[in-house]
Amino acid sequence: MKISVFGLGYVGCVSAACLASSGHQVVGVDVNQVKVELVRAGKAPLVEERIGELTARVVREGALRASTDAMAAVLDSDISLVCVGTPSAPNGSLSTTYLERVTEQIGKALAVRDDAVRHTVVFRSTMLPGTCLQLLVPILEKASGKTAGVDFGVAVNPEFLREGSSVRDFFAPPKTVIGELEEASGDAVAALYSGIGGDVFRVPIPVAEMTKYADNAFHGLKIGFANELGAICRALGLDSHSVMDVFLSDRKLNISPAYLRPGFAFGGSCLPKDLRGLVHAAHRADVSVPILAHVLASNDEHLRRAFDLVARTGKRKVGLFGLSFKPGTDDLRESPLVELAERLLGKGYDLKIYDANVSLSRLLGANREYIEGRLPHLGQLLAGSVEEVLEHADVCLVGCTDPVVVDALPHNGKHVLIDLVRLPDAELRRTEEGYVGLAW
Repeated sequence: MKISVFGLGYVGCVSAACLASSGHQVVGVDVNQVKVELVRAGKAPLVEERIGELTARVVREGALRASTDAMAAVLDSDISLVCVGTPSAPNGSLSTTYLERVTEQIGKALAVRDDAVRHTVVFRSTMLPGTCLQLLVPILEKASGKTAGVDFGVAVNPEFLREGSSVRDFFAPPKTVIGELEEASGDAVAALYSGIGGDVFRVPIPVAEMTKYADNAFHGLKIGFANELGAICRALGLDSHSVMDVFLSDRKLNISPAYLRPGFAFGGSCLPKDLRGLVHAAHRADVSVPILAHVLASNDEHLRRAFDLVARTGKRKVGLFGLSFKPGTDDLRESPLVELAERLLGKGYDLKIYDANVSLSRLLGANREYIEGRLPHLGQLLAGSVEEVLEHADVCLVGCTDPVVVDALPHNGKHVLIDLVRLPDAELRRTEEGYVGLAW
């Protein structure tokens, strides 16, 4: 394929050289004459393992060249890969100045391009969801006088290259994400990576835009978590690396997909208590741990979102399905559903609750003591069946996936259905009147 790569910075230079080495004909485009001259001389504009020799080889073989002429590059290519920077503005917002400028240049070239071979514009720059469809596609269409998805293709293809190992990462990616305007656009991008391994995800454009932010936010969170835990360990006289060796050995819960699906707030007899204890120990040792100190606050904010969804309906009769903190148990200690029920009652909502595992007569010990302190009139709130709750409520909060509950939930829009757990048929329900997902 003939490919034009806009932006010969880190991502663009690596992408151009790697694609050229895969058998494609590539032209790198940049307004910086110094970068262009370096590539023309077979030298990479950056220093990193393998990129220097790879650039020299593909330039020598004629597979990679460089230019400042955007018009000519688009006219002589099948795909334009946009890799320009999106730096932070002074207020922290995303700066799209370079993206807009390059997009307009490509659009003007599309205006005079022969449509015998459809051109596809692929954005590889990191940008927030909505940037492509709401900002860049309109620029392309205005500058070209043509229609995206009909006269030319559009896709988003975020990169997951680590500095220091980017060439290796290009050929052995953790994943390939293709945000496609329509199937033909996605096909063009998929052809670029033919023969390269890893899972391929073809998704809507905004989903592709968000994936890079999800990755980097989590990477930052992991580093911050490890560093805060290390600071606590040091203050307590422990070897933090020994602690983390044990932590990392757990592939069932710690280093795994566990707990990484958006849902409701966490609770129970362990997590809240142990987080409070750890943060308290850190404060006693005079160690600042802003991430760990705000985990419970973040959890409480998520619970508040659920309450606000009820309040926005303007309805007063509420049904709650699920009460224990974990399905299949009757443990109510620090259950976020108990907390939600308490808040609703405190604000005067008329509440009915169904949980097949919770019976006031069977609650014992600390569990019974806890619920008597938080919901002293629980016996009057508990319903004997799903139908009793549905008959009572105008708003239903679904906090469990009990098959008896899931099967009985109506599809008729009569109730406002607030889904706290992402029901098995959530994708189908999303188009139904009255359905609201908490975080999806």
